[in-house]
Order: sequence, then C-alpha cells, then structure tokens
Amino acid sequence: MRIGELSRLTGVSVRSLRYYEEQGLLRPLRRPSGYREYREEDAATVRGIRLMLAAGLNTATIGELLPCLADDGEALAPACGGMLSDLHRERERLSAAAADLLTARDRLDALIQATSRLGPADPSECDALTAVT
Repeated sequence: MRIGELSRLTGVSVRSLRYYEEQGLLRPLRRPSGYREYREEDAATVRGIRLMLAAGLNTATIGELLPCLADDGEALAPACGGMLSDLHRERERLSAAAADLLTARDRLDALIQATSRLGPADPSECDALTAVT
C-alpha cells in the first residue's frame, strides 16, 4: 500500500509516517519509481509506535524496543523479557517528570492563593508597579 493509504488506515498523518521512517521506525519497500510501498504489518507497527509515544517514550527508545515486539493480530505485544529494564527506566523518567510538574503546579497554586488575597483585579495597579521599577 502507498503512504496515503497507510495514513488513512492508521489515522496517522503522512508527515508523521515520513518522520517515523527517518527515525528508522518504519522501513517501507521502495519501488523503482521511488514510491514507498508499505505492508499490512506496517499498520500494526504504526499503532505500536503511537501507543509507545502516548506512553511517553521517545523515538530513540521506541527504536530500541520495536524489535522486542510482535504482531499478535490486533496490536504489537511484548515478545521478549529483555525490554523490561528499558520500560522500568522510562517509567522512572516519567515519574520524575510528573513529580516536577506537580511541584510546579503547587508553586502556581501558592501564587494564585497569594494573589487572590489582594482583592479585585485593577489592571492599572500592575502598570503602576512596572513604571516604578
């Protein structure tokens, strides 16, 4: 199938499919005309890529994990235990990022609370403060 058909089948833009190819995640056949030729199993690969991207993995990590996945007829599923340490590492990375976001949200909440005690908003107040400094 051509790239447009794979795009329609998977709901992934042509631009994203080309990016996946650039990253080595997809390896379509090339016709003598230069057109890409995708196989049916490439649709499962694209769905697996999307799943791993949604799980917060970057394309470099996905490239490492793809060989450890097999098409079970519905989706890509783990086919070897060797990827477990990589998955744990990525989970720790995401947990740390989530903790950082929660800290930032808490700081923002504190600013909101402190600002709400100042009374009704008067836009000219902020203008006066910036003119003084």
